[in-house]
Amino acid sequence: MNLMDLARPAEEVAPRLLGAVLTHETSEGTVSIAITETEAYSGAADPASHAYRGMTPRNAVMFGPAGHLYVYRSHGLHWCANVVTGTDGAASAVLVRAGRVIEGEDLARRRRGGMAESSRLARGPGNFCQALGVTAEHNGSDLLTGASVTLSEGEPVPASLIRIGPRVGVSKAHDWQHRFYLAGDPTVSAYRLSPRAKPSHGA
Repeated sequence: MNLMDLARPAEEVAPRLLGAVLTHETSEGTVSIAITETEAYSGAADPASHAYRGMTPRNAVMFGPAGHLYVYRSHGLHWCANVVTGTDGAASAVLVRAGRVIEGEDLARRRRGGMAESSRLARGPGNFCQALGVTAEHNGSDLLTGASVTLSEGEPVPASLIRIGPRVGVSKAHDWQHRFYLAGDPTVSAYRLSPRAKPSHGA
């Protein structure tokens, strides 16, 4: 994975990240997860984006250069990891929703409280971060420099396996077709419509 692959709009990068690998090296060991599900979020044009109303201390990383990690707390419970995309100054990021653990499964399982089923270790954005060991301290990490959290190329994903659908659990612009996932993969999270969702029009 290189900067040229990421310096594009989020909706173009999101399907390209399927099959890519996020790796986190710690004193406990190394966990690598191949990405199987993503969602694209833009800036001012996307009502569901954290950057919709402009830059804040929370979302500042989204406005920075591509290839960095944007980590935020969801509902005060779970950490969520996003790969920053696009050009410097224009907010854009891809939420990593799910993946398949390909290295360090025992460590990922311990982090997930002894979860037995392999396909559920990194299913859902909160579980993905928990299995990978990513928290707020990794916000802003450069994924391309070989630091503790890195993004790399994985096995190529055939275009025939990529499916597109509406985003999960958001109340605004929920019907935008900005969710990308691998067909039939057991690690992909189930689609869930927010009870607060209202019909919208857009990308």
